[in-house]
Amino acid sequence: MPLRRILLISNSTVYGRGYLDHVEEEIKEFLEDRKNVLFFPFALKDWNSYATKARERFAAFGYTVTSAHAVADKVKAIEKADAVFIGGGNTFRLLKTLQDDGLLEPIRRRVESGMAYIGSSAGSNVAAPTIRTTNDMPIVQPRSFDALGLVPFQINPHYLDADPGSTHMGETREERIIQYLEENDTAVVGLREGAWLRIENRSVLLKGTTGARIFRRSQEPVEVNVGDISKLVTVR
Repeated sequence: MPLRRILLISNSTVYGRGYLDHVEEEIKEFLEDRKNVLFFPFALKDWNSYATKARERFAAFGYTVTSAHAVADKVKAIEKADAVFIGGGNTFRLLKTLQDDGLLEPIRRRVESGMAYIGSSAGSNVAAPTIRTTNDMPIVQPRSFDALGLVPFQINPHYLDADPGSTHMGETREERIIQYLEENDTAVVGLREGAWLRIENRSVLLKGTTGARIFRRSQEPVEVNVGDISKLVTVR
């Protein structure tokens, strides 16, 4: 059975550094000799500018990027790609475009057969079963919240801890995730900025410098730093 390879990044830029700088070595190690990367810019409005940004950055890594918005047959492009990279932006807009273009199943099928998948922020959200734990506003309405389901747990990128000195009276991120778990029974990984998950078959490694919090229904959140978290978020 082909090795399933998935890299889920909380954010593409960390404070004080450039686009994908903090995950450059991880991306190169993850992709190895998979040189042809298909990029999905659909989470932002300006696809051309976003594609140019990704193309130039990956070229510096030594990889060739083709943008999905610029090819006539997107399904064929997915079939031929060595890897896909789905960038961040608005998760609702991203999912709606993937649904409208009929791309969820072709991507899912290719990842299950061994194609490498990289997601950042919204691109990490759509790797989960649904996008119900995104931080984004529903600026458009997708057909459903169902996403790729490449992993059996939810992602909350850009996870923020509560500031004990803040006078803000709205719900904290933790409270919103707990509300999600009142209605759903799928674990949630709150990925702080500067953290990412690397999934290879049933192994789930938390990497980066900032750690994560794992939320499960009717249980206390678990703080994790780096290492194997497969027992906490079992991958089928």
